Amino acid sequence: MNLFNLSVVFCLIAISALCSGLNVALMSLDPNDLRRKAKAGNKSAKRVITFRKDVHLSLASILLTNVAVISATSLVLSNFTTGLIAGIVSTLLIVVFGEVVPQAIFTKHSLRFMSRFAPLLRLMIIITYPISKPLELLLDKLLGHEVNLLHSRMELGVMIDEHLEYTDSELDEDEVEIMRGALSLSEKRVRDIMTPLKNVYYLNPSVVIDGKRIDEIKQKAYSRVPVLSKDKKIAFGILLMKELVDIDFDTDPKKVSEFKLYPSKPVGSMTALDTLFRMFIGRRSQLMPVEKAGKIIGIVTIEDLIEEIIGHEIVDETDIM
Repeated sequence: MNLFNLSVVFCLIAISALCSGLNVALMSLDPNDLRRKAKAGNKSAKRVITFRKDVHLSLASILLTNVAVISATSLVLSNFTTGLIAGIVSTLLIVVFGEVVPQAIFTKHSLRFMSRFAPLLRLMIIITYPISKPLELLLDKLLGHEVNLLHSRMELGVMIDEHLEYTDSELDEDEVEIMRGALSLSEKRVRDIMTPLKNVYYLNPSVVIDGKRIDEIKQKAYSRVPVLSKDKKIAFGILLMKELVDIDFDTDPKKVSEFKLYPSKPVGSMTALDTLFRMFIGRRSQLMPVEKAGKIIGIVTIEDLIEEIIGHEIVDETDIM
């Protein structure tokens, strides 16, 4: 075998290796992951996503090229040796250098190699188009298009947790904690984070606020006080402490019912926390009474919800005191 023929065999095996590597790299790329990366501005993903979208066309072009190259390799070798030896030699060369090695390499960096050899893959598609296009149409009709599979909440949680295992992750522990807390909102209920009524400072509409009562309220250090009926079945609203600052209750005591109360509709104890989040936004309230079977059993605040999301308790000056 002269140098020219040896060079031809080497080139054919190299092309076969490239086809094999592109084949495994193409199929190992998740179309949803590519779409997300492309939207995030990843240039490689933008370059490759078209090939993955038309996967049957790309696959047919790669395999047609690979089969043609393997056949050509056997033909070239058969000119210099017997058919059996040529078959054995070509098989060994193709399996080792045209299949195993390139597939092992391309699998580890699928997106990088697919992006780098995108122009060559496009050339394969152009050359084999008269055959690969009908194959694509046939496969699309028989197998249909790929179904977009979304990750479940549990799978997303596992994916987020994996970022803590790698030092090169862009997410720190606080961000992971917040994401995990946000993902679990729909699985938790208001009753899990509410403050039971026995631990709540509340007033009745008939209560008279005098000097002694206002000192008691100041000692509690609450900015908002719920106003409930004596039987705890009706929530009249929220009394804001900032509106009581300029009043001298020692000389002018007033009933709670005389003050402006800001409405706050009760929320069910079994309401999911993601629904509660939307309620806080829609009702423009930071405190809601919690009811069960028509009776107020506690309160929930926007602070309780935020603490559940971030996974840490928010301690203010009055809590420290």
